[in-house]
Amino acid sequence: MAGSLNLIKLSVGTESVESLEAWHQTQRQRNAAAGHGDIITHTTRMWPRRDEELLAGGSIYWVIQGVVLARQPIAGLQERRGEDGIRRCAIVLEPGLIRTVPQPRRPFQGWRYLKAEDAPADLEAPQAGEDPLPHELASALAGLGVL
Repeated sequence: MAGSLNLIKLSVGTESVESLEAWHQTQRQRNAAAGHGDIITHTTRMWPRRDEELLAGGSIYWVIQGVVLARQPIAGLQERRGEDGIRRCAIVLEPGLIRTVPQPRRPFQGWRYLKAEDAPADLEAPQAGEDPLPHELASALAGLGVL
């Protein structure tokens, strides 16, 4: 379960939870090739000031096409410096995405803090043989307030 403080981030260019998972595999390969290890990261320009709270069980909630659809526990924060010498924060993420109850979100830039009480609940895992709701259906139901 997500901690008391989380992050929320738009997953720009992502069409589905599956395409976000595929992007994460690319991130793992890039990190391994760069000598950072077999880890998934999301690098951002800003270092979270409330890092201790995030590292106490927080997650990053992913907004995919205007709807929060998944979260991913935060495993750590690493400093990275680009070729320009600017300090950046690599948010290290646990492998695997946890699907959430769809929650519509308006566009915003960067990431934002998200309190646990404002975060969508985790979806129950599908039963054997069940498929998750298609993104379009989940978005439409969330927009209607059904989910």
